Amino acid sequence: MFEYGGILGLIILIADIWAVINILGSGASTGSKVLWIVLVLVLPVLGLIIWLFAGPRSGRA
Repeated sequence: MFEYGGILGLIILIADIWAVINILGSGASTGSKVLWIVLVLVLPVLGLIIWLFAGPRSGRA
């Protein structure tokens, strides 16, 4: 049987790592990057959702 908590936790971990990488690659100031990373790490699900809607975008665009 599948352990949904484990699979869901792994998906959240991967999404949070992706978010941190994108935050680091953004054009935001260092202080802003640190605050966003702390938010994503302290509140993995809620922080990720907030970052998706309001976080800094990558510098590539």
